[in-house]
Amino acid sequence: MAITVLTEAELRSCVTIDAETRTAVASAFTALARGEVIMPPILRIDVKEHNGEVDVKSAYMRGLDGFAVKIASGFFDNPTRGLPSTSGMMNLFDTSTGRLVAVHLDNGYLTDVRTAAAGAVAAVHLAPRGARTVGVVGSGAQARMQIQALKQVRDFSDLLVWARDGAKARSYADEMADLLGIAVVVCEGVEPLVRQSDIVVTATPATSPLIEAAWLHSGLHITAMGSDAEHKNELAPGVMAAADLVVCDSTAQCMRLGEFHHAVAAGAMAEDAPVVELGQITGGRHPGRSRANEVTVCDLTGTGVQDTAIALLAFEKAQALGLGTTLDQ
Repeated sequence: MAITVLTEAELRSCVTIDAETRTAVASAFTALARGEVIMPPILRIDVKEHNGEVDVKSAYMRGLDGFAVKIASGFFDNPTRGLPSTSGMMNLFDTSTGRLVAVHLDNGYLTDVRTAAAGAVAAVHLAPRGARTVGVVGSGAQARMQIQALKQVRDFSDLLVWARDGAKARSYADEMADLLGIAVVVCEGVEPLVRQSDIVVTATPATSPLIEAAWLHSGLHITAMGSDAEHKNELAPGVMAAADLVVCDSTAQCMRLGEFHHAVAAGAMAEDAPVVELGQITGGRHPGRSRANEVTVCDLTGTGVQDTAIALLAFEKAQALGLGTTLDQ
C-alpha cells in the first residue's frame, strides 16, 4: 500500500482559510455534537524546562474514509531563536484497514488553518452582524490568521491590537493594515481594547486572566482560543459567568482545559451551567446569538475532530492536484 507524503509548501498551495475550510470544520463540529464522533482525550507532554508542550489529538468520524492522528508542539521561547513557536505533523489512516495513507508534514500550518476556521465559524453564529471594530489580544501567527478568517465573515473597518511586546504589536499593526486595507491601532492595555471593540479575539498562551468581567459591554462577542491546556487562562472566571451565552467546541474538553474549566474551579459557574456546544449551533439545534445586546463567549480548546476534517480535506485537494511524493511500504 502506498503512502503519500505532503510537504508544508504543498499543503499551503492547496489549503487556505476559505469557505470550503469553514464548511469542513463546521461539519465536523456538527458531527461531534450529534454523537457521531469518537474523540479520545488529548495526550499532552509538558517540557517545562524549555517552555514547551507536545499534544497528540485524534478523532474518528463515522462514515468517512479516513481519520487523523496529529502530533503538534508549542515551544514558546522559539521566536527568540528565530523559529516559529509551533510545529507538528498529521498522519492520515484508512478507516477500514487502519493502514497509514498519508503523512502531512505541515509544521503546524493545518492546525493554524483549522483553528482560524473554527474562530470564523463561531463568529458567523455569535458575532454581531454590524460589527465595525475588532480587538485582538496577541500578535503571533494565530492572532494573524484568526483576524484574516474573521474578515471573511464580518466586514469590520477597524482593528485594535494589544500584545505584551510592544514592538511586536506595532509590527503586527503595520502588517495587518497592509494585508486587510483597514485601520489598525495598537492599544496601551487590554481594557480599552475590550471596551471599544464589538468582537474580541484572544490568541495567547497566557496563564493568568487578561480580560475582566467589568469590561464587558452590550453586544460584545469574545472568542478565546488560547486556553488549550489546564494551566492556560485568558478570561477571568467572572467573564464566563457574566456572559448571556457561553459556547464551547467540546464541553467535556473545556471542562478539563478551557476557560469553562477555570470558571468552574473558581466557583463562578456550576458544572451543569447552561453551556452550548458549537456543533449544536452549526447543526441547527441552537440559534446562537439571538439578540443584538447579548454578550457571547466562545471557548475554543482545539479538537481532534477538526484535525481529521482538515487532514481529509487537504488530502483530497492534494490528490486532485497531483501533489505529494508516493512511497511504497
